[in-house]
Amino acid sequence: MSNDYSHEEQNTLKIGLFVILAIIIISVFYISQRKAVSHQENGNYYSLYARFGRTDGLHIGDSVRLAGLPIGKITTAKLDDHFNALLTLEIKEGLKIPDDSSASIVSDGILGSKYIEIEPGGSEDYLLEGGEFNYTQDAMVIEELVERIIDMGKSKKKEKKNEKTSG
Repeated sequence: MSNDYSHEEQNTLKIGLFVILAIIIISVFYISQRKAVSHQENGNYYSLYARFGRTDGLHIGDSVRLAGLPIGKITTAKLDDHFNALLTLEIKEGLKIPDDSSASIVSDGILGSKYIEIEPGGSEDYLLEGGEFNYTQDAMVIEELVERIIDMGKSKKKEKKNEKTSG
């Protein structure tokens, strides 16, 4: 009987060591990835501004992307005189953005984090240090979208009900 107990104990110990080893490997990988990302973030940046009516779910430090690739981050957010959000975007030096480009607040899926996606325009003139995007698109609030869909469904249901009673 003691043989069974020690065999069970050995299996438990092996599983425990395997789990600890997996956690260590994942931690080392995660830390090395974070260092690689922070190393890539070093360098020179220039500031651009974007004004939005709503920035729900967007935070300082969130990514600014172009074609899905990170090109900068949000460094400040404040209200302007008309109660719009004025965001400062730090963009990697050397990256020229056409002055007719747009900035939109988008998310990584339904419940994903939000970021700013820049859609480049076709102008041959570029936004300079301290420039501002003329075209922006606010954040879509999921609750409002769901509410709109429900309202549309209710109105269609009401229309069908009216058709049945009148016909």
